[in-house]
Amino acid sequence: MKNLSEANITDAVIQTFDQTENARLKEIMSALVKHLHAFVREVNLTEEEWITGIHFLTATGRMCDERRQEFILLSDTLGVSTLKDLLNHRKPAGTTEWSILGPFYRAGAQELALGESIAGNMAGDATVVSGRVLDVEGKPIANALLDVWQADAEGFYDLQKPVPTSEGMDASRMELRGRFRTNENGEYVFRTIKPSYYPIPEDGPVGKMLRAVGRHPYRPAHIHFQVSADGHVPLTTELYLNGDPYLESDVVFGVRSSLVIDVVKNDSLEDAARYRVGAPFYTVAYDFVMERDANG
Repeated sequence: MKNLSEANITDAVIQTFDQTENARLKEIMSALVKHLHAFVREVNLTEEEWITGIHFLTATGRMCDERRQEFILLSDTLGVSTLKDLLNHRKPAGTTEWSILGPFYRAGAQELALGESIAGNMAGDATVVSGRVLDVEGKPIANALLDVWQADAEGFYDLQKPVPTSEGMDASRMELRGRFRTNENGEYVFRTIKPSYYPIPEDGPVGKMLRAVGRHPYRPAHIHFQVSADGHVPLTTELYLNGDPYLESDVVFGVRSSLVIDVVKNDSLEDAARYRVGAPFYTVAYDFVMERDANG
């Protein structure tokens, strides 16, 4: 320790983990120090840049609370969240790809009958979403559960639009969320409104970082799904609306070409009456293919 230098400081730090009992923790901490030191050397980090980084991380932590996780937002915008998903959720060919969970998931959405609406009386273009849940052999999966959530026609989630009450702002209401179970043919269908593209929260340090490097904050329009079924690996994914201007530049790198779906305009009064929507309306269709659980 008395003769530390640029050449041996990294090894000196890594050696302090020799007594770590948890082998995985030792592996992670050693690799973290190795790559962090390599970064400092590669960019020849200055004193001013080091303290700027400290202030950035401090500000990121201060933006975190029970409703907002700025560090996850940072992970998302740097592609770390997607890389983690790609490594941890490799899917067999032919099965539906994984996409990021996002920060707006809420447990406890109401379970609704097939064909019901998650939009209520909200303004927007009426949209009917339908399809099937299948196994890898193309057989329908009955009673699969689809947990669905999305932004509204202006790009806001319910968590971002609390309503005023006599006791303050209330963000407990649930809108544009619902759970549906497939029928005996593996089919699902529900009504909603067409979501909009939207910017991620950009009033904090992550937004400042994006502006500094010349990046926009937008996510393309999408609908979130968590799909689960007995004997199959649970799936978290998103369906992206074809034609959106941000499909090629999603700020959090969530888009997969296999998850881009066409939005079809339908002027039929007969079809509108069948789905209990006004005409014209829009339809999107997608079949989820589930991976079998080897332990199920």
